[in-house]
Amino acid sequence: MLRIKHIGILALFLLSACLTKAQEGSVQEVKDPLIDSLIKRRIELTKGVSQSGTPLVITGYRVQIFFGPNRKEAYDMQAKFKTLYPEHNTYISYTQPNYRLKVGDFRTRMEAQQLMNALRPVFPTLFIFRERINPEKADQ
Repeated sequence: MLRIKHIGILALFLLSACLTKAQEGSVQEVKDPLIDSLIKRRIELTKGVSQSGTPLVITGYRVQIFFGPNRKEAYDMQAKFKTLYPEHNTYISYTQPNYRLKVGDFRTRMEAQQLMNALRPVFPTLFIFRERINPEKADQ
């Protein structure tokens, strides 16, 4: 009896599946034109290129003029450098237990070497590091 009931339910299910007709129609895509510009902008950013075509991440060179554990000394060196060379950016970073003061956004090692040679009489311990730089400063 239970088996006949299951067969009947299965037959009804199959019959209803055969008689059901799929809906047919068309889909019209409606979207804001701003979406396309946002998608384009996102692709540019993931490629590392801005809308104007300049790279967003550039590897270049900076000159390290201070390395040590004293925070006040790092900021004093930064102030001293800024009074002598206001046209160059300075960057202070902290990696426990030391502060680093790096200057400049140079595209080539030769540009960094020229600044290093000019700084040698004032700042005794100088090193050149290859790292990510700010592209807007490097293009000037």
